[in-house]
Amino acid sequence: MSGLHEGDTIEQPRISEATIRTIAQAEGYISGICFKTGPPGRVGAELEWTVHHADDPGRPLDVAVLGPALAPHTPSTLDPNADPLPLPSGAVLTVEPGGQVEISTQPVRTLTELHAAVTADRHHLTALLARAGLRLGEFAVDPWRPPRRLLHTARYDTMADTFRSYGPHGATMMCSTAAVQVCLDAGRPERIAARWTALHSVGPVLLALFANSPRHAGVDTGWASTRMRSWLGMDPGRTAPVPVTGDPATQWTRYALRAPILGVLRDGRPTPAPAEVTFADWIRGALPDPPTLADLDFHLSTLFPPVRPRGYLEVRYLDAQPGDEWLAPVALVTALFDDEPTVDAVRDLSAPAAGRWHEAARAGLADRQLALTARKVAELALGRLAGTGLPQGLQADVHEMVGRRLAGGGRHA
Repeated sequence: MSGLHEGDTIEQPRISEATIRTIAQAEGYISGICFKTGPPGRVGAELEWTVHHADDPGRPLDVAVLGPALAPHTPSTLDPNADPLPLPSGAVLTVEPGGQVEISTQPVRTLTELHAAVTADRHHLTALLARAGLRLGEFAVDPWRPPRRLLHTARYDTMADTFRSYGPHGATMMCSTAAVQVCLDAGRPERIAARWTALHSVGPVLLALFANSPRHAGVDTGWASTRMRSWLGMDPGRTAPVPVTGDPATQWTRYALRAPILGVLRDGRPTPAPAEVTFADWIRGALPDPPTLADLDFHLSTLFPPVRPRGYLEVRYLDAQPGDEWLAPVALVTALFDDEPTVDAVRDLSAPAAGRWHEAARAGLADRQLALTARKVAELALGRLAGTGLPQGLQADVHEMVGRRLAGGGRHA
């Protein structure tokens, strides 16, 4: 669900006030910012957790408790007077609509650096919450509580109004889910299409392998990843995978312009938009005033496909994991995309499972094809793990975590 907190009030430097008059103008702007090319070498992560009372995880959370507990890192969405400090590693702490907390790391050169940064920040965050009688959740959807929105901002109000038409999925997605996201460099121009295709092809496999949300609000849902179920139940124009045929920048640009707008900026704040008006429609005159570049930036921030280009590639399809186990999915993705021959190998290995998002979310590794492919992909990734420079002890931890998931059909033992 990361991305929901991206700017309740949109900063509008002078260039963003420029009016968009043509489709070609919007296409040029999107294609210019979506893929930053160069040798891949950096990795980052965005880690989310639900938050619970330690003595009763099903008791509702309250802003009056959560806000002070996070000090001195309390985001302004919880306390408008806050001047939040970064976490020990320099990461940013944010809070999602239902009170989920998120760490967004700085990009680093090695998996070892990333592990050190996240470990320090997670331990710091855990200690802060513990003093207030709170703890981090261990699942990718709240297994005890129904969706309940804690934060009411212009952005979240606009999203809630729009997503209400999708039944329970919008509220669940906003208020009850948590993910592990991996951020990778897009790569050299001649390799972007291959990396883009591989990230999508392996997506259902890794979703199934790390599915960790079978129970929500006290009910077994019948889905291995209830978190992904909520995304799949949303507007496909906003959450479905971007097509992988042809040039990725072209496909993303078309996807973005065909997607329905969620809101219109007024004085830098979003207000609801008419249903089913796409950004292309807006440019063509569907609304009284033409869009600006700030409107387009806001629109791009409201699109949530499983892989999203933001200059780098944001992998959004992984369920949150318990404790230190976030390292396993992040390590596998990093190892698989650390060198180009491995990228091609995982693309080919994953081809039989490509596009099987619903099967992965519903059945996880109980799906035979996904289970067979997951073993092959895991073997490839674990065989490349040493090349990431991760210390042997942490490599052993990843081997154990992945082996346990494979042996347990994707569920934690």
